[in-house]
Amino acid sequence: MRIAAIGTERLRLEPLAVEHAEEMAAVLGDPALHAFIGGAPYSPEALSERYVRLVAGSPDPSVLWWNWVIRVREEDSLAGTVQATVSLAGPGVECAAEVAWVVGTPWQGRGIAGEAARGLVAWLRGQGVRTVRAHIHPDHQASAAVAAAAGLAPTAHVHEGEIEWELPGQA
Repeated sequence: MRIAAIGTERLRLEPLAVEHAEEMAAVLGDPALHAFIGGAPYSPEALSERYVRLVAGSPDPSVLWWNWVIRVREEDSLAGTVQATVSLAGPGVECAAEVAWVVGTPWQGRGIAGEAARGLVAWLRGQGVRTVRAHIHPDHQASAAVAAAAGLAPTAHVHEGEIEWELPGQA
């Protein structure tokens, strides 16, 4: 299984590269983006260091770290990221992915996150990933709407204060 670019109607999800850090630091620079996830915006240098680690991949060979930047084709600008942490299948175990997304403040409210998440989930399913989950803060209505747009539904499971969302019909 290898990461690849993903195309949707308006977007191109490009595999993350260290070279994206400077532009992404500006995209993700609004402190309000951290209201539900904690932390603070990264400087371009700190984000570059983080991207070096992400691009290198997981130190665990049974886990894949797949990260994409979201490019809005019409504007030719980056607008956010989507990611999947994929646990590879072992004997009698299906591949599973934990997915997440973040879209910069200027691009919010335009359906970009939902379109990117739908594209990501469809691509993962095409790669043989059978279980797709996201963890969403119970007060984060916008992220819940993105999860629903991607076909996920809330479950009764709560992990570290966040509701687990999953594609219906999965174990």
